[in-house]
Amino acid sequence: MRIVIIAPVLSLLLIFYLVYHTVNAQNISNSTLTNPNGTVTSTENLKIDEQSRTNSSDKLVVISSFFPINEFVRKIGGVAVQSSVLIPVGVAPHDFEPTINQIQALNSADVLVYNDLGLENWIQKINMMNKINASKGLNATYTDMRKITLDPHVWLDPLLAKKQVENIRDGLMMIDPNHKDTYFENAKSFLIELDRLDKTIRSELESCKKRDFISFHNSFSYFAKRYGVTQHSISGSAPEAEITPTRLTEIIDLAKKLGLSVIYSEELVDPRYALVIAQEIPNGKVLPLSPVEGITRNEKNSGIGYVDKMNENIRNLAVGLECNQ
Repeated sequence: MRIVIIAPVLSLLLIFYLVYHTVNAQNISNSTLTNPNGTVTSTENLKIDEQSRTNSSDKLVVISSFFPINEFVRKIGGVAVQSSVLIPVGVAPHDFEPTINQIQALNSADVLVYNDLGLENWIQKINMMNKINASKGLNATYTDMRKITLDPHVWLDPLLAKKQVENIRDGLMMIDPNHKDTYFENAKSFLIELDRLDKTIRSELESCKKRDFISFHNSFSYFAKRYGVTQHSISGSAPEAEITPTRLTEIIDLAKKLGLSVIYSEELVDPRYALVIAQEIPNGKVLPLSPVEGITRNEKNSGIGYVDKMNENIRNLAVGLECNQ
């Protein structure tokens, strides 16, 4: 009977899904670099090399693949770098494929910094001398039998994020030794900030009545392992994965079995699937739980950063896990 109720809603969701991704794809193809001030520069007029170096004196021109990596670069580089992010505001990295113009723009920068772990499948198309793999040396344990990474979201674990910061710091120091003291000191300060974030998460989640939560896609594997909670996801390893009526029914049954009343969605995906599930469980509601893959335009304009997003996650997760009650 539940599938009969849910199926008509899913038909509407499918129509919305197709329209949403068509528009989203058009947005991706029409934009390229999002600068820290929130402006999106057209690839048709982008000239990073000579003019950028003139405007920024001896600053290192660094392009990061997406939001959290760009956040780390900005924290480490400070005034010594001119930092831009490749994937535009409001676009999730899972959906992204660079255009020819964007690739040409990348080749004009000094450095490209990326997450790796299978998230940027286009990275091999970029022929640059200086590329920094932020996840080098990390033990990405969530892989399938083919050793393909199922969860690249290592930055959601602050202690793994520290390793990414160290990798970026070391790469910038090697490429630009004239500013190595700046990179080292800035990284040192940010590493302390990440330690504080880790302590905050431990403190907030230690007294929770529940240990299970339902995220939108499988992005909190490292976070869950670090802090002793159990993640279940609606869509699997990618937010754009197909969600069937059968899968919705499974999640509804799971939420009821675990006694969960909060279903989590994400800022860059449509929340209607989460809403359908929440409507079918007692006292159900939907809250955001961000994989911190990107931010919205409003968040960008408000100056929201990585630590802000993580603190918001902690507050919302504490509601679903019934912490401090």
